[in-house]
Amino acid sequence: SPAMTTAAYRVGDGIGNILTPMMPCVALVLVCCQTWYKPFTFGNLVASMAPFAASFLLAGALIATGWSASPMPLGPFSPPHIAPP
Repeated sequence: SPAMTTAAYRVGDGIGNILTPMMPCVALVLVCCQTWYKPFTFGNLVASMAPFAASFLLAGALIATGWSASPMPLGPFSPPHIAPP
């Protein structure tokens, strides 16, 4: 269903957002980290955020799989599966 596709996209998008250099506040995070630890680089930031991304992926995949297996709707009038015609 379109709602389940959107949910799966959100799971994958959420883990990529914390690892991308295109994140709007990445410069602010780097400057704040370099205030206390001068040799802090973008690589250190990605390495410290990778465990969080992995746990978000695991949790999101488990929730999306569990929701897809259940008969509960994803929202108003949006079932997790669409019956074939």
